[in-house]
Amino acid sequence: MHPAKDNENKREDPKAAACKGGAAGNGKAPMVVSNNRRTLGDISNLVGGLPILPAQAITAKAETSNAVKNALVVERPVTRSFGAQLASNHVHNQPLAAAALLASEPTRESDNPKSELDNDPLCACGTKQKRTTKSKDENALQGKTNVPIPLGQNAATAVDSKSSIIMPPGHPARMKALLNNRNGKTGVQRERRGQTLTATLTARSEAACGVIESNKVDTEEPIPSIDDAEIGNPLAVVDYVEDIYSFYRKSEMQSCVAPDYMSSQAEINDKMRAILIDWLIEVHLKFKLMPETLFLTTNVIDRYLSMGSVVARKNLQLVGMTAMLVAAKYEEIWAPEIQDFVFISDNAYTKQQILDMEKLMLNTLRFNLTVPTPYVFIVRFLKAAASDKQMDMLAFFLVELSLVNYIMVKFPPSMLAAAAVYTAQCTLQRSPSWSRALRHHSGYTEAQLKDCAILMVSLHQKAGEENQPLTVVHRKYSHSKFYSVATLTPATLPTDDCESLKS
Repeated sequence: MHPAKDNENKREDPKAAACKGGAAGNGKAPMVVSNNRRTLGDISNLVGGLPILPAQAITAKAETSNAVKNALVVERPVTRSFGAQLASNHVHNQPLAAAALLASEPTRESDNPKSELDNDPLCACGTKQKRTTKSKDENALQGKTNVPIPLGQNAATAVDSKSSIIMPPGHPARMKALLNNRNGKTGVQRERRGQTLTATLTARSEAACGVIESNKVDTEEPIPSIDDAEIGNPLAVVDYVEDIYSFYRKSEMQSCVAPDYMSSQAEINDKMRAILIDWLIEVHLKFKLMPETLFLTTNVIDRYLSMGSVVARKNLQLVGMTAMLVAAKYEEIWAPEIQDFVFISDNAYTKQQILDMEKLMLNTLRFNLTVPTPYVFIVRFLKAAASDKQMDMLAFFLVELSLVNYIMVKFPPSMLAAAAVYTAQCTLQRSPSWSRALRHHSGYTEAQLKDCAILMVSLHQKAGEENQPLTVVHRKYSHSKFYSVATLTPATLPTDDCESLKS
């Protein structure tokens, strides 16, 4: 025989030889099976654990318990990957040692008050489990073999009849069965998907703050959005407009002044203030400034006078002009120059005096000019009322009358705007005078606006009198450019309201 061929026959795989022999006996072509792979040896990377136990291994002798004592102890955090490695190694490593361990530590129902899920080291997820009652089949099997059975399984399902394999603690299939049947119900996985904790806390906070009523079901129709027509307009900021006005309502009280702040001034009074505001409205109209500038000017004057700055009578006009200069710089694109204010005051003050007052005023106010005025609220409320041009002008007429009169200082800007819209609705006899949309966007009910609306109607009535000294606002809104809303008949008040006003 040839040596090379002899060596080739020696290297032939036994399985291939068996297959070859069988094929030769049948008269078929021989099939050669080659196996070039080697079984990997132990590289000392196995971690000790409890594997799947054959039923016969449970009766192992006690001397194998020494192997359990000498098992490898790993001291490291049990992460997800390490826990998966432990579960995998349970299946392949130390079958006899695990059997001896289970046989040497018999379990009793009275000694183990917790559920098996709590005792499983790989199933302990930091949650407290409920104690479950074991069935009779479980107790019977445990009394014979001392092997725990997964919760929710009986003796027939705990031991595989074909392979006689019992799933030990730590086996992935056992862990899945424990988690699925943790409530003690076989074959049923209970899923409790209720309201999240965040949603629950938010609802309770809103109910506590009075935003919603927790026990009341809203059966009314939803209020239609007033911003749908401007979704594509980036200047309307539809996505943030509700949050903006919510912030305005929360911060408007910081820009309000005390209703009796004029008592701290020695040389000026409320009548002088009314004359100053009336003159500034005329200046504002002559300079063709934005409406925001007028409302911010009045706010700056009131805040400056209420902060303890004692103003002499001769400097009151200087305070008013400087306040309008500051407001114009904040609101306008092209603000009037200082020389324009010097000219409009008939050279009563110099340019340097205006600059000095500007520095003093801004330092007193701490440069805080971003405040909500009645203007920002009235444009929103008029939009909610679906108003036309005539109603817009009438509402602005009423709110400008309120700027002049010192008695209206006690109302916050949002209430002034809401009362102006409500009074304009009543003047034009539009129904309903205060709709659900207005209640929603303003936050005021019709009863809350009654007192302020009564005063506005009274101011409207007095503005048309012949002996009235302050006539700028009435003359302004009597022009056809402003739809002559000042000439309209004031709203009719209920009898009880008129009597309370006269008293």
